[in-house]
Amino acid sequence: MIVLKATQDKVLSVLQAVSGIVERRHTLPILANVLIRKMGDALQLTTSDLEIQIRTAAELGGDTGDFTTTVGARKLIDILRTMPADQLVSLESSAAKLILKGGKSKFTLQSMPAEDFPLVQESANFGPAFSVPQKTLKALLSQVSFAMAVHDIRYYLNGILFVVEGKQLSLVATDGHRLAFASATLDVEVPKQEVILPRKTVLELQRLLSDADGAIEMQFANNQAKFSFDGMEFVTKLVEGKFPDYNRVIPRNHKNSITLGRSALLATLQRTAILTSEKFKGVRLNIDPGTLRVAANNAEQEEAVDELDIDYGGDSIEIGFNVTYLIDALSNMSQDMVTLELSDGNSSALFTIPDNTTFKYVVMPMRI
Repeated sequence: MIVLKATQDKVLSVLQAVSGIVERRHTLPILANVLIRKMGDALQLTTSDLEIQIRTAAELGGDTGDFTTTVGARKLIDILRTMPADQLVSLESSAAKLILKGGKSKFTLQSMPAEDFPLVQESANFGPAFSVPQKTLKALLSQVSFAMAVHDIRYYLNGILFVVEGKQLSLVATDGHRLAFASATLDVEVPKQEVILPRKTVLELQRLLSDADGAIEMQFANNQAKFSFDGMEFVTKLVEGKFPDYNRVIPRNHKNSITLGRSALLATLQRTAILTSEKFKGVRLNIDPGTLRVAANNAEQEEAVDELDIDYGGDSIEIGFNVTYLIDALSNMSQDMVTLELSDGNSSALFTIPDNTTFKYVVMPMRI
């Protein structure tokens, strides 16, 4: 029985949407598979890694037969990728096999029973739904995700804090050396909720979100978050634990402030970074009235010095930073100007956007 007929590009695009979380090597072999449900003309695909579940539906046509099975996701994608985009492909199922045909090609793949596929049990207690444009959430994620920790034993740092309260959605990430905060305004009032999304979930959302105005709907429960967009439903477990009080980390009322061109500062730091040592990515910033001087050296006795003219009349400050932390933040901003606020050479620095309270980036100094 033919399950469906559709062009290669249609089948491949729905498969690729759900396949990002699929791991080839898993303790449960069936998790390398995609759950395929065919109901009339509708095709529903589901993948899971036990922490995240992604489901998407598409109207693809074909015959009216209904059908459910699971088959290796990566293999199916690899085969489809080798076919032309306008190639008509068909899927048939019979006796623990899935048969894929396209043109004069035929592939017979091993399948596993759909009833063995471990679906995530959705929480019964999701809070109220709220939404933002996809491009808004994508921008917020890119403004903070670089500051997430990677494999930190403080597991609650390996992700992003989502805080929704009133008409504000705020995202916060920190690895203990730096902290990024970004926020956006909601259309509706929402009671306060705080959840920590795991790192893998964040990266997968960034992959799937588009720059379109179309909305993404969010709902949070105690142990789960649910996102719905573009015909897709994305359910993820949350990270348990208490996120640091970010409001205490963000400095207030620094007395020295410099506003300068973001791209000029970024270029200066990127040039200087070339001569930092591999292990020790330190740069020195010497800030004097009218001048910002950036310097670096390494174990080979090489040195880089670069200067920028700045509109500044405050204290003379010498401060060291991990240059990667500065480059990460500036690279993920799109604004022309950036403001750097400092107290002295030993206190954390605050990067903000002029006349804009929706983004803050705090970075700890390092001894050089």
